[in-house]
Amino acid sequence: MRDDVTDPRASLAHAEAEDHRPENWPLGRLLGAASRAVERDWADALEQRGLTHAGLIVLHFLELGFDSQADLARMAQVEAQTMSRTVDRLERQGLVTRNPDPADRRRHVLAITDAGREAFDAVSGLEDEVFPDVDDRETLRRALVQIVTASRRPATPSSEPVR
Repeated sequence: MRDDVTDPRASLAHAEAEDHRPENWPLGRLLGAASRAVERDWADALEQRGLTHAGLIVLHFLELGFDSQADLARMAQVEAQTMSRTVDRLERQGLVTRNPDPADRRRHVLAITDAGREAFDAVSGLEDEVFPDVDDRETLRRALVQIVTASRRPATPSSEPVR
């Protein structure tokens, strides 16, 4: 029987395992893995409350007073069709209303309903519940804002919904 402690293959496997610990990952891999982990937890928590990330973005913009579906698509950086699907879902759930603008029938005017406001209020503290506790959340926030705003590629609308 072989002693794995002195087996060179076991030592190599141990060294490789050490190299693959998150503490040793390149920053890009670490940021991507953290993003995916937080996004999964965030999506699950929203789903338990009957919302999606895209739906939450729409409710947030409506709470801020925006009411044009085209403006929401532009601000969320998604295609008009993507925004339309998101609004369709929210409308079926009774969280928003969508009506033609009497002054311009090509434009839709959106409004958040009382149920939509309740759904939005119900997730107001969700970040604290879902996101892992970190030593200095404000420093993390500033670093993430810096990364997002320093992106080398300009933000363009996507045909994929924001989750």
